[in-house]
Amino acid sequence: MENNQLMYLVTGAAGFIGSYLSKAYLDMGIKVVGLDNLNSYYDVKLKEDRLASLKEHSNFSFIKGDLADKEFIMNLFAENQFDVVVNLAAQAGVRYSIENPDAYIESNVTGFFNVIEACRVYPVKHLIYASSSSVYGSNKKVPFEETDFVDTPVSLYAATKKANELMAHTYSHLYKIPATGLRFFTVYGPMGRPDMAYFGFTDKYFAGESIKIYNNGDFDNDLYRDFTYIDDIVEGIVRLTDQPPTGEVAHKVYNIGNNNPEKLMYFIHALEGALSKALGKEIEFKKEFEPIKPGDVPATYASTDALQQAVGFKPQTSIEKGLEKFAEWYVEYYKK
Repeated sequence: MENNQLMYLVTGAAGFIGSYLSKAYLDMGIKVVGLDNLNSYYDVKLKEDRLASLKEHSNFSFIKGDLADKEFIMNLFAENQFDVVVNLAAQAGVRYSIENPDAYIESNVTGFFNVIEACRVYPVKHLIYASSSSVYGSNKKVPFEETDFVDTPVSLYAATKKANELMAHTYSHLYKIPATGLRFFTVYGPMGRPDMAYFGFTDKYFAGESIKIYNNGDFDNDLYRDFTYIDDIVEGIVRLTDQPPTGEVAHKVYNIGNNNPEKLMYFIHALEGALSKALGKEIEFKKEFEPIKPGDVPATYASTDALQQAVGFKPQTSIEKGLEKFAEWYVEYYKK
């Protein structure tokens, strides 16, 4: 089948990963229907700007709507014959799930159920959905492997993502829906999410405020994060798209991470360096140290062996290179 006859649904298309992925599919000549509810969890202008660049493609169409509205979702699937569905729409953020749990159940559980039900009624070649590295909870064994025990989430956000994996497995078992879950590890880059630490630190610097670092100032036992550059995430998803799982239960879960965790303090120094380069002057953040927050985990570290075996790809963008691209974009976008 020619690419121009393929039609993909990307939910969360105005989001960080969703907008980059939609562009990659469009560049391949695939028709993309982008769905998003444009909620105000963070700056809606950023979402609208991501969409604006997608709308320059004739093969892109945008629909504003909510995954939690089952009738709307069923009608959307009835009116279109989607070959592939990529469900990236979700209420994001670990800490926010402690303040506003209802949003997570509505979007991440009810919304996902509606999508997978629609895939049952209107079958697709492949359902790809966003899980999260947070499902590993406080696992001590590193690197995290897809076969690890993940029944001890430490946030509601993590619990909703684990629920998605269980629902997808069940639907694959019962209805033969080929489904792939992706456990993302701390995704960053230009046009990223303002609620992520690297973005927030940059905002604080320009506002003349100090940044809060949740490691108690304990540099020997610093937080580790597997920071993954957006282009690497998209490359992994694109390569997996036309490789739906097969077998008795056609459901697979993959880590997409950098397989190279960095100390949080090293990441912060690299961000200071990237901003210094973008601004043409030496900068340093004012820092405050606080205890680790509820729901946060000490380390995230992805084993990417399964992904590499499946599609011959391993994320490899260095922290320095990725943060330089972010800093250049930020200074240009916000006219700093």
